[in-house]
Amino acid sequence: MTELAMSRKMLFFALLSACCLSTGAIGQTPVIGDHAYGPDPEQRYDLYPAKRGEAPLIMMVHGGGWARGDKSRGRVVDNKLKHWLPQGIAFATTNYRMQPKAPPLEQARDVARALANIQQNSSFFGVDRGNIILIGHSAGAHLIALLATRPELLNDAGAKSPRAYILLDSGALDVPAIMKSRHLPLYDRAFGNDPADWTAASPYHQLRKATAPMLIVCSTRRANACPQGRSFAAKANDLGGQVEVLPSDKSHGEINAQLGEDAAYTAQVERFMRGNSAAFAARLGG
Repeated sequence: MTELAMSRKMLFFALLSACCLSTGAIGQTPVIGDHAYGPDPEQRYDLYPAKRGEAPLIMMVHGGGWARGDKSRGRVVDNKLKHWLPQGIAFATTNYRMQPKAPPLEQARDVARALANIQQNSSFFGVDRGNIILIGHSAGAHLIALLATRPELLNDAGAKSPRAYILLDSGALDVPAIMKSRHLPLYDRAFGNDPADWTAASPYHQLRKATAPMLIVCSTRRANACPQGRSFAAKANDLGGQVEVLPSDKSHGEINAQLGEDAAYTAQVERFMRGNSAAFAARLGG
């Protein structure tokens, strides 16, 4: 690192310490907390900066049935942060407006706005904006799948496509199929009763060209998660995409909470990261 670059890095952390840093989810871990990307109180993200040069970043989008959940919950953050931050990978976790305030498509727009804000402030945060991987769990996985299949959502927010997407057990890749079969009431609250709305919010139906690389982790304990993932992957790969499916004998919650803790499972996810980003490969030792 040059003397100028070192000086800039020292200035960066000095500025963060002076104006922005507090302690976060893991003990005394520094965090830029509740950074606003919009006027609504729910349009906030937390960013945990790495201390090793311009860092690749994981951006996490929580689940909660489109109506609840929070960016700072332990199963969303703890094991991921403990595992990846010491390796020099920055970590962000975002909230978005919940139902009934915002339907899923507007929630996806919020995620795009958060991503755009991080990219636009990447120099200040010490983040490599060209090496961001989005991870979403459950409803969050559905939202990032919408960003992948509806690029206008990214464009409208001023965001660039992330390097890759990792979907943790989405149950809503084919919304019309869900709504036409027996389903939980939360899907009615999320998607209503208009088939046109189902299609508009259905990643499978919005998939019309190759997306950024994607890993779909699905629970084999749920009836529809892996079949939906395989159907989506088959269509995406026929369009020239690079979509992998990783079946897992874990519960819906474990797929989220144990990422970063379960060594074998985490290694499988990191293999995908390494294969799609040289910056991640360098930090992960491969």
